[in-house]
Amino acid sequence: MLKLEGIATFVAIAEAGSISAAARRLSLSKSVVSERLVELERSLGAALFQRTTRKLTLTQDGSAFFDRAARILAEVNEATAEAAERRGTLEGPMRLSAPVTFGRMHLGPALYPFLALHPGISLTLELDDRRVDAAADGFDAVIRHGVVDDSRLVAWPLARSQRVLVASPAYLERHGRPESLDALAAHRAIYYFNRGIADWTFLGEAGPERIRPPAALRVNNGDVMRDAALAGLGVAMLPGFIVGPDIARGHLEVLDVGRQAPEEVIYLAHSEGRRASAKLRALVTFLREAFGDPPYWDAHLNPARQEAKSVPAPVGTIRTRP
Repeated sequence: MLKLEGIATFVAIAEAGSISAAARRLSLSKSVVSERLVELERSLGAALFQRTTRKLTLTQDGSAFFDRAARILAEVNEATAEAAERRGTLEGPMRLSAPVTFGRMHLGPALYPFLALHPGISLTLELDDRRVDAAADGFDAVIRHGVVDDSRLVAWPLARSQRVLVASPAYLERHGRPESLDALAAHRAIYYFNRGIADWTFLGEAGPERIRPPAALRVNNGDVMRDAALAGLGVAMLPGFIVGPDIARGHLEVLDVGRQAPEEVIYLAHSEGRRASAKLRALVTFLREAFGDPPYWDAHLNPARQEAKSVPAPVGTIRTRP
């Protein structure tokens, strides 16, 4: 007799690509995951994976079974969620991915009261700066900062995000305060660098303007960028949710070069073919209220620009939810 836990384990292995990755996703030991797979294959009388020393690949039987198993599992999860909604409760597992710095500074503190309000929800939160695949990596949703550029996602904007140029008072005393893009080009830059070209983009009258000052540091972590700016290493372009507290304390100063960086959005996104559960919809509402509009972390950036307005949809062509 087939067991639902065995089907769920098989789907997790197929999506994650290995028993180890599936075990991490399911919060189980590798031995338990392997035992469930063996039991399922024994019940079906067929091998579902071709096993090699390096990877698992679906057999013909496994591929045919996966299509239906994934649909069955999705239907069961939706039916469970709908039953909980009818009882007026939010419960069950939820798995999210979010960037490290935003998750540590803002998402975590907002999630704690949400989980206290809904004790039936069991949340797994993975902080990772890489752009995970929401469907393939088994996440109910991902929280990202920037532009929605994946056609497989439906995005729910949570808050606006303003990026600003900052430098320490000590650095500005030594090197002067740039007041134009030409002057900024002569300064030392601290870049966010993640397998791309390091430069800065500003909104110009005729379109985007890009400059590339010499690099003092390239790094793929916002915390390290902020620390480098605090140490006086150079000028950094960072979102307000990272540098807001340092600006408020006077440890970093905002630079005005006559141009603004394009405004971005912090958003929650789920796979296009997946129905947004009541848990996710409740989380979106809760986070929007917790972050505010304008968001609380931008209060010290430029008060004159903080007039209230609705949260915009992310720039791009991907479908968004209000």
